[in-house]
This record gives sequence, C-alpha cells and structure tokens, in this order.
Amino acid sequence: MATSRIGIWLVGARGGVATTSMVGLTALQHGWIGTEGLVSELPQFAALPFVPWRDLVIGGHDVRTVSTWDAALALCRVSRALDEQLVERARPALLEIDRRVRQGTLWNVGSTIAQLADDDARSRDETPGTAVARLQADMAAFVQQEELRQLIVVNVASTEPPLDVAGLPARWSELAPLLERPDCPLPASSLYAIAALDAGYPYINFTPSVGAAPAAIQQLALQRGTCHMGCDGKTGETLLKSVLAPMFAQRHLHVMSWVGHNIFGNLDGKVLEDPLNKASKVISKDRLLSQIFGYTPQTLVSIEYIESLGDWKTAWDHVHFRGFLGTPMTLQFTWQGCDSLLAAPLLLDLVRFTELAQRRGARGLLTFLASFFKSPLGVTENDFCRQFQLLETWARSVGPQSP
Repeated sequence: MATSRIGIWLVGARGGVATTSMVGLTALQHGWIGTEGLVSELPQFAALPFVPWRDLVIGGHDVRTVSTWDAALALCRVSRALDEQLVERARPALLEIDRRVRQGTLWNVGSTIAQLADDDARSRDETPGTAVARLQADMAAFVQQEELRQLIVVNVASTEPPLDVAGLPARWSELAPLLERPDCPLPASSLYAIAALDAGYPYINFTPSVGAAPAAIQQLALQRGTCHMGCDGKTGETLLKSVLAPMFAQRHLHVMSWVGHNIFGNLDGKVLEDPLNKASKVISKDRLLSQIFGYTPQTLVSIEYIESLGDWKTAWDHVHFRGFLGTPMTLQFTWQGCDSLLAAPLLLDLVRFTELAQRRGARGLLTFLASFFKSPLGVTENDFCRQFQLLETWARSVGPQSP
C-alpha cells in the first residue's frame, strides 16, 4: 500500500533530546506551538516539499527502562525546561511511542554508560554481528507495522569514548568480518550505523561518537544506495565559535587564546564526567578554531557536571586577541540555554532535510548539512555562514519539484 509516512528511529530514545523531540513533534502535529527554532521552516526553504509533520512517526532503541513519560516529567519538574501542561497534552502520544522502543546494545560504550543501563541490557550475550541483525530486525518491524515509506535513524545516545578510526580497515568487505570477533573495536554507535545503512536507511549521528565515520562504513552507505551525515550537533558554545571566529579572521585580529568553561546537569553531563567519554566531546568542540584561523591559538575547553542545573547549560568564554599596534584586548560572553530544547528542533530539521535528499537520489555524505554539526564529516569549512550557504545552495539545486 502506498504511504507517505516517514519513520524516525531514535537511538537513545529515552534521553532528553529524544523526549523533547517527541513532545515537540506531537505539538507541531496538533498545531499547539509555533515553528521557532526550526531551520526547515525558514522562508528560503518554504518551497521545498518536506515531509509534513503529521506524517512523521517515532520509534527507537534505548538501554534504559525509564519511560518516555517519566523522562518528559523530569524535564518539567526537575529541569523546568518543558511546560507541564503541554507535556500532559502530549501524554497519549508519548505512551504510544514508548511502546515502540526496543532494547539497544552496549557494545563498547564504556563502563559509565553501561552502568546506566538496565540489567537485561547488561546481561545480553551477543556478538556485534548478532547485535546488528537484532537492531535491523527491530527497525524493519517498525517499518512494516507502521507502513512507512522510509526510516531515518538518528543517534542521540550518550557520548562514547573516542576510537581512532585510522586503524580500521578502509573497505567494508574487510571490516564486516570484525563483527563476528569478540575483540571487535567498533562501538555501539557504529553498530547502529551499520544496521541502518546496510538496510538502506539514512543515518544521522547527532553525537560526538564514532557512528558512520569509519571509511568502510561510508563505503557501505554508497554500496546500499543510501546517505548519512554527522557528527555532533552544533547547538550552543561551538555554534557561537563558528560565528565569531570568522569575524576575528576577517578583521585580521590575532587570537592568542580562547578558553571555554561549560557546566550542565543532565544525563549527558553525568556521562561526560568520565574522562574517556569527555575526551570525545572536547575534541569535537575544540577542533574548528585552527581550521578557521589557519593557526592554532592556545585553547582550553572544560566540561563539568553540576547536577542541580538539570537540562540547563552555561558556557563562559574568554577570548584574548591582539589588535593594531599589538595591543591585547578581550571578548567575553556567556551562553545559557536548555540543552534538549536547543537540540530537538535541529533533530527534526535533519530528518526532513535528509529524507528529502534521499528522495532526490542523494548518496553518501550529505555535506550540505555541515552547519548542523560541530565536526561535519567530509567538510573542512567551519565558518557557520559559509556552511549555511551550502544548505541554501543545495535547496536551490533541489528546487520545489513534486514529491
């Protein structure tokens, strides 16, 4: 039966970003809210035939047993991030989505994330290959049960420890056998990417985790005729860096040092207390300055977990730069925002842009989505304005063709 419905499969479906996305999508579908924060609703994209909000359906994987309803209430009552009346109106939809969430995998996620998982997830004994097959079966069942035309898989799970992808085989035919080995180095984010791409489903990595970054997994996407992009959604401090750093470069002001201190209290912050998990995030947040400047100033990025802040995060930045006659000067700024509310609309945007790109025949990396990510795969341009021009250029090239 012909259908226009599109699935969103969220990895980390019971986390703050996923839950906020569920509440937001439900509110959009019922016309309860406006479209602030949604890039796909900007005037320059109005002619594009995006999937309507009403045709999006959510399912996902998670390793925890907390319900999406409880997660939404915590965002209301603990973090004071969501309006409780709005969440109450969305309750039937949240309970329905919760029935579509399946158990994920803990392969190589690190001890900190594993400790957060339920006992069943920790006790599951399977090879990476078996895990991929199980994850694929869950996705396929969702597609069949909901009569979906396509499925977009989005990773919004907790940040894994870093992995040096340079040491992995560059060809899919050489990487695939590793899935049957007990010492397979690939983390869970890559297993989800393989499960999605091998089945022909686009994959978006909104986290700093490895995901589809290995060359062999990117080759798999091309072989299966599908697309992907990542990594690490650009929502706060790094977004400002990508806007402000080009200003210094274009005014020929030499930045001597850039220091950023970040505090927040959600589950992601708790995971990032682990130095191994934190390393992935720091790398992602810190790399763009040298690429924009063409030289490397002294930098420091700190990320600290402050439990009382809940989903709210604060970043203080100190920029020390040298101007005319060698005089040192300073820019300081503070960024405060709700982590999940900054990320959720971008997740929904990425689904719409990715689904349209796939429908238009896009394969491999979706580099025109660079402005959404701290470390966009396949893109060396880190100036936000120029990245956004890539998106606008793509939109003009696609044009308002019929679906």
